[in-house]
Amino acid sequence: MRRLLLALPAFAFLLTFFYLPLLSVIGLGFDPKAIIQILSDSYHKRVISFTFAQALASTLLTLAIGLPGAYIFGKYDFPGKRILKAIMTIPFVMPSVMVALGFLLLFGKGGPFGGLDILYSWKAIVLAHAFYNFPVVVRMVSALIERVNPSYEEVAMTLGAKGFTLFRKVILPLIMPGILASALLTFTFSFMSFSIPLILGGYRYATLEVDIFTSAMVMLDFKTASSLALLQILLSLAFMYLYLKALQLYAKREEQKVMRKPERITLRTALWAVPYFLLVSILILGPLIAVVYDSLFYTGSFSLEMYRRAFSQEYNPMFGTTVLRTIANSIFFGVLTVVISTLVALPLSYSLVKWRFKGKVIADALATLPLASSPVILGLGYLLIFRRTPLYGSWMIVALAHSIVAYPFVLRAVSSALVKIKENLYEAALTLGANEERAFLKVELPLASKGIIVGAIFAFAMSIAELATTYMLARPEYTTLTLAIYKFISSRQFGPASALAVVLMAISGVSFALIERIGEEVW
Repeated sequence: MRRLLLALPAFAFLLTFFYLPLLSVIGLGFDPKAIIQILSDSYHKRVISFTFAQALASTLLTLAIGLPGAYIFGKYDFPGKRILKAIMTIPFVMPSVMVALGFLLLFGKGGPFGGLDILYSWKAIVLAHAFYNFPVVVRMVSALIERVNPSYEEVAMTLGAKGFTLFRKVILPLIMPGILASALLTFTFSFMSFSIPLILGGYRYATLEVDIFTSAMVMLDFKTASSLALLQILLSLAFMYLYLKALQLYAKREEQKVMRKPERITLRTALWAVPYFLLVSILILGPLIAVVYDSLFYTGSFSLEMYRRAFSQEYNPMFGTTVLRTIANSIFFGVLTVVISTLVALPLSYSLVKWRFKGKVIADALATLPLASSPVILGLGYLLIFRRTPLYGSWMIVALAHSIVAYPFVLRAVSSALVKIKENLYEAALTLGANEERAFLKVELPLASKGIIVGAIFAFAMSIAELATTYMLARPEYTTLTLAIYKFISSRQFGPASALAVVLMAISGVSFALIERIGEEVW
């Protein structure tokens, strides 16, 4: 009982700042008449259908791009492998608003790929989702390919199997849990995506998430927004249930301790691997290079004019504060998010990983559920619950919302680190005279420190990139860098937006370097 008391403040935090807002949305949205009206409305029906279609198309494209890379990374060793793996990490820490800006510059009328005419269409949305999610496929599937027991292949080869038949009959069934889990995760992320459809699709290609945001923030119709949110919550829960089931199969396969020795890449494989990685590098680095280029060139010549405009009050009257203050706000909210989400995730993950108690399955589900929610629904819940309290309009409500958004990823990172700690180390500390608190501080906490640090870095990066809750809850003086970039994009000032995006890229780049250096997996 004393142990569980340590986790109670964390559960109380989740109850107050996640479950109560969520229940308020469900309570307002649970109206059969409103739901029937939504399902019979042609606009909402088209939005729901499009949300499914773009998520499915995004998943298929992501698999098509990611699986060849997973196969090469998992099976072969070659020069530059570490650098390419590092490049694959970039999309995880790049704010979606900055990537959307890069796509606008690349595929806009004046961009190098403007002739493809994919901007403001479903094609741009699907391509941007693939940009974000294909590294998930590469990492998850390659991890299982590395664990394919080589004796299985040897036995199959002695029976005459080779080439594609060997892959289809032996390797594919063994890596299928990784393919399934990464596909479901990609589908769920694409289904709940907000910034990418909002900026690249507009209202013509709105998704369910954009529809909820528009109903609440433009139409001020909280009832319809809540009913739409209820539908999305039910669908998201179903997707997360399937993902967690697939993740269990993935975890069992990941327990395979026999690791295959990477082979030297053959000339035949290199002939298609080199063009593949060239295209992937262009896909990842292209939007980032376009943003940097746009920030440094004005009327065809090198210039810092866009930076002058970005930091000039003359060009940003819509912010309600200075650009320097938006940078300070982003860092301030990022630090608060790290502190709050870590303090919540650490006791919860420790309780769920290390202890056995009645109702553990329910507690695990309650702790994980925020992963199935979205920032827009969270922002809507905060508007319903806190708009008549002193918390509304304060800086604290923004920090709390960012913490709830980041918390599931911190929980995942810390839990992954705690699972790897051998129980006999803790027991040895107890037999040597240490009490439980001292054994935790001296043995387990140092061993879990990498996971905690990676979780904290991810929390900071997610707070820096967060747009929806900041847009819905922050007063003008609490405008963040991401929100400032979005406002520049909305007013078609792409140059100043690019200048601020480079600043954001630098901050995110530090996160990328730290995560890559520490090298912990968080999914």
